[in-house]
Amino acid sequence: MKYAVIDIGSNSVRLLLWADGRSIYKKISTTRLAEGLAVSGTLNEAAMERTAAAVAAFAEEGVRAGAGGVFAFATAAVRGAGNGGAFVSLVRQKCGLAVDVIGGREEAACGWYGALRGRDGGIVDVGGASTEITVGRGGRIEYAVSADVGAVRLKDLCGEDEARLSEIIAEKTAVFGAVPPCPLLCAVGGTATSLAALETGCEPYDPAIIDGTVLSWNCVRAWADRLLSMPAAERLQLKGMDPRRADILGGGALLLAAAMQRAGADSVTVSESDNMEGYLHTVAGVRL
Repeated sequence: MKYAVIDIGSNSVRLLLWADGRSIYKKISTTRLAEGLAVSGTLNEAAMERTAAAVAAFAEEGVRAGAGGVFAFATAAVRGAGNGGAFVSLVRQKCGLAVDVIGGREEAACGWYGALRGRDGGIVDVGGASTEITVGRGGRIEYAVSADVGAVRLKDLCGEDEARLSEIIAEKTAVFGAVPPCPLLCAVGGTATSLAALETGCEPYDPAIIDGTVLSWNCVRAWADRLLSMPAAERLQLKGMDPRRADILGGGALLLAAAMQRAGADSVTVSESDNMEGYLHTVAGVRL
């Protein structure tokens, strides 16, 4: 049976088409749902409209592709917004799809299972409005914490002021406290995959190259410093740069480096499998 999963994130809407125990393809539409959210506390109407339209288009594509089940879930931007319910209603009006607004711990569990399939290890997921660190052993999660900070939220609060970014990141990531040590730390989400594309010079983007790329802490921190010191036009010329993330990737890299420090990790292994696969298993009950 085929399934379609739609992930409504703070920066992008993504589609996974799944069949016969594997991913057929993934697509992405960058709609910046969380734009301005950190300042106003609410989703702006234009962002809601373009995001709901992207969700409706992906839902239609899933049906056309023969998906027997179409699932949509939303994360930090919707669960934290004062008008998140209005966005959920808007999606239902546009395409009849019920959006599952998942909590931070549930989001972390989905990412962990999607990347590790129950193996011992941890994940760090830098999103647009939140960042999760999750560690599991023996097929069970023993630590899962979500921090109220992400790449889009940082851009709204700090622009590209590295000193201010560092201050906010240190404040927000203190919530992680003592993270249990783990044999393997994976990184999922657009910040990690975009940094892997830059590090490998992967252009056009190829998931087969990105998946399994190892990024050291020194590498991540060097990219943060480099991107934040570069003019926007120069940044766009970098091989492997996703223009849809060029304005938030420097802050996202700084946040990923901080999360790695909190987890005591010298490196992360980038995973293309993430919370969409994990949602299929953890919430929808599909055997991966």
